[in-house]
Amino acid sequence: MLRRLHADQPDSFAFTPANLAWADAQITKYPEGRQASAIIPLLWRAQEQEGWLTRPAIEYVADKLGMAYIRALEVATFYFMFQLQPVGSVAHIQICGTTSCMICGAEDLIGICKEKIAEKPHQLSADGKFSWEEVECLGACANAPMAQIGKDYYEDLSGKSLVKIIDMLAAGDVPTPGSQNGRYAAEPRKGLTSLTEFDSGKTQYNASVQLAADIGDTVKRIDGTEVPLLAPWQHGGKSKSKTAGKAKPATKTAAKPAAKPAAKAAAKSAPKSASKAKPVAADGKPELLKKARAGGADNLKMIKGVGPKLEELLHKLGVFHFDQVASWRKKEVAWVDENLEGFNGRVSRDEWVKQAKVLAKGGATEFSSRVKKGGVY
Repeated sequence: MLRRLHADQPDSFAFTPANLAWADAQITKYPEGRQASAIIPLLWRAQEQEGWLTRPAIEYVADKLGMAYIRALEVATFYFMFQLQPVGSVAHIQICGTTSCMICGAEDLIGICKEKIAEKPHQLSADGKFSWEEVECLGACANAPMAQIGKDYYEDLSGKSLVKIIDMLAAGDVPTPGSQNGRYAAEPRKGLTSLTEFDSGKTQYNASVQLAADIGDTVKRIDGTEVPLLAPWQHGGKSKSKTAGKAKPATKTAAKPAAKPAAKAAAKSAPKSASKAKPVAADGKPELLKKARAGGADNLKMIKGVGPKLEELLHKLGVFHFDQVASWRKKEVAWVDENLEGFNGRVSRDEWVKQAKVLAKGGATEFSSRVKKGGVY
């Protein structure tokens, strides 16, 4: 198939600071003079950042790796994993159209995509949320027909289940990937006929689907908040320790004379309610609610790092409002971090308190603005 760059291109591209740090770490995996070997992961990261691979992004990566533009273009146009045109802001649906899937009903799935998204592949839906294409074998032949949406496989599809999945995504929900007809993995529909002793004690989902369900957002693109961001050998590097060493003298002399006046001014301007703040509990447990206040719960998914599953978990803990999160102090953050089953450490990693303080006052963050526009979840 002839693959060309899209006619409409942005003026420029640059990695976000977080993605740039990640990209620099990937390059260090390769020996001096072999930096071009990082071309595929860097192009992929650029696509994850923007949603599709633009010409400025391809040229930016080529410059970073010291490659001729044509060499980077050869890679980008060769691999079908790279999208050379805009894709849906919520999801790009890849329907497998190879033999097993075609025999089992892939044509019906393609028909639904044409009806619900756009008549032709790679066209955006009217609301810009979805796009689709037919692809070659994705390797789940035993569970045909199937589609890849985001990072995950949706298998044993029917026209009815694909419609349901698209409708859920459009409503901001995240459907569970894997088999859609009740199979655990690729065993016979009626259950195991051999190795039956392994049928007991299994998790709710198979390993791949379980991980996707734990993450809670299978269509989300990589945004630079993933852990670890840097390559393992770069953590605690020299540059970090040098900076820390230089900072010490400045801290010693900085604010001693101004400390008392600043404290007095703070005391005068502080609202009376601030002095009534309850002390942190011995175990660090923050104040939790049995239910949301009158008017309903805040949309906690406006906090970057909180997906549908995490919001549900927070509600179970007793967290419904931005001002609850905004009030957490260090020990309380640690308590919540420890009690987020499967999501430990998210509060401090994604700076929930900092975001919640803005949202509690009616303000907006860059992420919450994207949520309101429907570009997330």
